[in-house]
Amino acid sequence: MHPHPPHHRRSRPIRIWLQPFLIGLVIVSAFVSCYVGLMRDPQPHRIPVAVTGAQLANKVQQALGDSIDVRRADSTTEARDALRHRDIVAVLGSGPHGKDLKLDVASANGLSTTTAVTKLVTAYAHGADQHLSVSDIVPLDRYDARGLAGFYVSFGVTLSGFALAQNVVGLSGLLHLRHRFTLMAVFAAASGLVAAAIAGPILDAVPAPYLPLAFVLALLAAAAAFTTKMLATYVGPLGIPLATLLLLTVGNSTSGATVGTDLMPSGARTVSALLPPGAAVRAIADLSYFQSSHVLAPLATLILWAAGSAVLLAFRTTKQRPAAPAPPQPQTAPTPHRSGEDRPTPHRATADDTPTIHWADTDEGHFAPGNDTTRHPAFTVPPKEPDTILKASSDCV
Repeated sequence: MHPHPPHHRRSRPIRIWLQPFLIGLVIVSAFVSCYVGLMRDPQPHRIPVAVTGAQLANKVQQALGDSIDVRRADSTTEARDALRHRDIVAVLGSGPHGKDLKLDVASANGLSTTTAVTKLVTAYAHGADQHLSVSDIVPLDRYDARGLAGFYVSFGVTLSGFALAQNVVGLSGLLHLRHRFTLMAVFAAASGLVAAAIAGPILDAVPAPYLPLAFVLALLAAAAAFTTKMLATYVGPLGIPLATLLLLTVGNSTSGATVGTDLMPSGARTVSALLPPGAAVRAIADLSYFQSSHVLAPLATLILWAAGSAVLLAFRTTKQRPAAPAPPQPQTAPTPHRSGEDRPTPHRATADDTPTIHWADTDEGHFAPGNDTTRHPAFTVPPKEPDTILKASSDCV
């Protein structure tokens, strides 16, 4: 007998170790860069401010340049009405005697934006040797002193939809497509109702009407869940990290809650309006403080993300659905053998001969049926018993 060859342990490809390492580094780098980078040195860029009086408007525009987008207003009443509808972020006008300046702000626009406008106008008033008085005509709710309640609610809902989609990815081989869609849709509705109840009536931190707020949050949860599932379907294992970067990192950091969109670079402002977290934060603020004046655009963004991802997911899953198994062929009786001929050796069925049929469609490519697919007794065609095969062969003789 020859000795068995020594067993050599199979070396692991370097990609197995390198891929998760690099993915983690990319995520932490993007997270720190987005959040810390945007808050590091925010610069005002054409913040819309209504100014009453043509002479004052010209002086402010020349003194502050591109930091403020001066919009001339015919009257203080008209300008304040625009402020209450979030068309502008502040109103600047002259005092009763024409010497002092009066600034009306809306802290509901965000403390970062309000603070930036106040500092700019204060610097102008100091240079012009004029006194400035500031009034907040759209204040924040008493239980949302920092104006971050809407951001944290949207962040939690986005995270819940992302986590659900991760679990649904692992259920692709067990649940039919319509069941997975139903699971994500029902969860989105439940998540919106629960989050709106906690932030609204229970904690009284978000003063938006309950049902409209729940609808916005349900759309956000659906957008996060279907987008994450769609990326995992099309991209594969890299889909989940990509969804993390898109929704949890870039989307939340540019939402406009921690740093106002008027203080962001132009690229961040564009991204903020197009991603679900930014759209949800805007919709919550409009519902809570600005009479739902500009809520339609954020709602359209959320609907497009949720419905578009669902359609792409359904298209890819239907396209990759495996073909139906061929019907079993009828068994024929064995042919009698003449004397002197070799008789066939009876074939004993083993577990490897058992055909397995899987009816759940797969869309991630991780559960495709094959030789190594786990067999389920409910979908297994049992083989014939060996004794039955032996008896059939004996009868032929």
